Amino acid sequence: MDANAPFLEALAATPPRASLAALTAWGIRLGRSLSAPVVITCSGDLGAGKTTLVRALCDGLGVIDLGAVTSPTFAVVHEYASRDHARVVHVDLYRIRRLSELETLGWDEIVATAPVLIVEWPEIAERTLPADCLRVSLEMDGANDDARRLTVQWRDTTVGWPQEIG
Repeated sequence: MDANAPFLEALAATPPRASLAALTAWGIRLGRSLSAPVVITCSGDLGAGKTTLVRALCDGLGVIDLGAVTSPTFAVVHEYASRDHARVVHVDLYRIRRLSELETLGWDEIVATAPVLIVEWPEIAERTLPADCLRVSLEMDGANDDARRLTVQWRDTTVGWPQEIG
């Protein structure tokens, strides 16, 4: 059996639109399917559900203290112990404005050594990320405050919004 089969099944199950509850359930499933090393980016406007998704991914990845999974906007980097992986590194680049600030963080070492790296607001670092990272984009669905539109890209595959998944 292909080692990527659970991941590909979770990827194929990406809903084009999701409530926060559905986003959480999908994030847990996706987290369970991931194998290290992996880099996941989460893009979207403020309030789109990035940290909710990160918490769900961490749940699926076996993070021991889910209460510690919060947005590291001011700390920039949080690390979480995991049952299944040595550690999960969660980075929030919202406040980073220049590439030189990434260097100060030790960004290259973080990317090279983190078994699981989850990056919120990845735009400033896009050129420094591995080509095969998993990119998740969340967008508020204007018709419903609880709904999010999801787009997921991995290698040559794009699923979610605007494609309708059966």
